[in-house]
Amino acid sequence: MIIRWESEHDYVLVHLHQDMFGDWIVSRAWGQIGTQFGGLKHMLAENRAQAQTWIDDIAHIQASRGLRKVLEASDDSQEGREEIRQLSLLDGC
Repeated sequence: MIIRWESEHDYVLVHLHQDMFGDWIVSRAWGQIGTQFGGLKHMLAENRAQAQTWIDDIAHIQASRGLRKVLEASDDSQEGREEIRQLSLLDGC
């Protein structure tokens, strides 16, 4: 699952996935749209329920900051694959 929130200038991107060991990973990228400013953080959850709780918390925080959800997609959708590609570019920095 991949979710993206945006405001006029900022974005937050969250990716929930399992790694090759079956662990649940929540990756969160954030920054200013159109710039190189931002960051990336990966969190290892104990289970999917904990990961979903983290995502719910992130969603609540983004809403309180005025960001709106612009995408929620599966990893295998065209939009999801494009967002994951962008996330992997950030991970290499």
